Amino acid sequence: MNKIENDIIKTIYKEKNINQRYLSKLLGYSLGIINKSMKKLKDDGYLDDAYQLTNYTLDLVDKNKPKNAVILAAGMGLRLTPINQDLPKALIYIKNQTLIENIIVNLKEQNINEIYIVVGYMKEKFDYLVDLYDVKLIVNDCYSSMNNLYSLYLARKYISNTYIIPCDLYVDYNPFNQLEFNSWYLVDNEKEESNYKKNKDGIIKYKTKKVLDYKPLGIAYINYIDSINVKKLFKNIDNGIFYKENSYWEDYIIKNDIPLFYEKNKGYVKEINTFEELRDVDASSKSLSTEIIDIITNSLNVTIQDIGNIRLSKKGMTNKSFIFEAKNKKYMMRIPGEGTDQLINRKEEGDVYHVISPYHLSDEVIYFNKNNGYKITRFIENSRVCDMYDVNDLNLAMDLLREFHHMNLKVEHSFDIFEKIEFYESLRNGKQSLYNDYGQTKKKIYQLKNIIEKCPKHISLTHIDAVPDNFLIYEDKGKTKIKLIDWEYASMQDTDVDLAMFCIYSMYERKDVDQLIEIYYQGKCPKIIRLKIYCYIAICGFLWSNWCEYKYLLGIEFGEYSLAQYRYAKDYYKIVMNEFNDVEGIDYV
Repeated sequence: MNKIENDIIKTIYKEKNINQRYLSKLLGYSLGIINKSMKKLKDDGYLDDAYQLTNYTLDLVDKNKPKNAVILAAGMGLRLTPINQDLPKALIYIKNQTLIENIIVNLKEQNINEIYIVVGYMKEKFDYLVDLYDVKLIVNDCYSSMNNLYSLYLARKYISNTYIIPCDLYVDYNPFNQLEFNSWYLVDNEKEESNYKKNKDGIIKYKTKKVLDYKPLGIAYINYIDSINVKKLFKNIDNGIFYKENSYWEDYIIKNDIPLFYEKNKGYVKEINTFEELRDVDASSKSLSTEIIDIITNSLNVTIQDIGNIRLSKKGMTNKSFIFEAKNKKYMMRIPGEGTDQLINRKEEGDVYHVISPYHLSDEVIYFNKNNGYKITRFIENSRVCDMYDVNDLNLAMDLLREFHHMNLKVEHSFDIFEKIEFYESLRNGKQSLYNDYGQTKKKIYQLKNIIEKCPKHISLTHIDAVPDNFLIYEDKGKTKIKLIDWEYASMQDTDVDLAMFCIYSMYERKDVDQLIEIYYQGKCPKIIRLKIYCYIAICGFLWSNWCEYKYLLGIEFGEYSLAQYRYAKDYYKIVMNEFNDVEGIDYV
């Protein structure tokens, strides 16, 4: 059966005694096509001699009527930055109603009352829907690492005469019906390039190369027969597919020849993926009135209409940031990450920005909140981070670092590494370390304190987080320039700590460490200073491994970086123990 025949059967069921001419007018197909299709339906047993539905067809219609719906609402909606900071995209308001409630209300209007919502990001915010609409929640704990195929997989046992719906669509009409016959997938009237192309029967096929066809919108219906085959696909699924980039449930179903007819949109449907899309659909949406948006409009003296081109920046290890434009100028806003309030004193960070401001060492700070750490800086165009293996970049970075250290700037607070070790360890609330030999390693690290105390030091304002990613290199009026950004850990400390931090973040081997020391000290580093830097590498590695363990308890995994920091603690302790006797002017006690 093709798309035209499917439409004819549905229309005859609804309209009863209807003639071919009216069918032609109602469906938009020519009278000749209608006559030809009805003859075929009669020959195939779907219509009787009077061109009414046969009992066989009526049984099929009844068997394929909608029973339930699955709404996919687990994702983080990263493109909705900064709105997704406060709520999942499904709970965005348009026309005084959340996106997901708009879907639920439309379903219930068609007596689709069995509704399952797959949730993940901020899952707790969906709980009120259970009481309000008698829906059921399915939790996807892997929402940040899996695709939406996995979300549907979690709801697989409920797929039978089922609507499948993304949570980020706004519709101004009801796309659901009490009557369905064949499976379908909603497409827009406009066309765009995609991996989908309908065949001559109106069934959607997957193409490896993008082709111009109707724009996919995401709402689908899976009828009784096809739901059986979908369940079989899920039963035999290769788990690896859940991790594949851009592997969506539609792709998987269509690639496996589940026949979805294209169903054209009959009203207004808009996918809400970005701040701008929300603003364009409903400029008065209360979801636009967030703390972050208010900060931007007030600090830059702009309106919501002036803000655009928002995009997520690379997520840092401590914070999240996004780039945006306002009145043709680019800015970056930093949003403190999970648990940051325990790790960083924002008042002290503000004091640092005040001290360094006259020297133009950093990017320009437009707004800074000492209470919560929100920060807006002017975006540096065409900038790139320091390449940790490029000697030219390293010379630029170390020249700036040396110049900064020689300024001998002062603040009232200091960064005591050993106090921080104890503090980060305390944040585990008595939970054992992930490392079996943590206690032994800690004792060894504390032995290095004796050596450091006997070494000469240069105490000044130190960046503490002077890692390659925080050196921005850019061109300005034909000259190469460099800035050092993100001063949230900056405090009074021995300036050689900055070298150690650069090395362990870069996960340098020893030859790379020695090269960096030579560049900074311009080939004149005393042995005692080099040994002290080795000590700092071990101690700071241990410090950050504790920091990583705390973040791990918050659900944040740093993979190889975390293990590397612990290895620095152990390996550089051994290096120091093997070499301190060769250094004049220092005795190990």
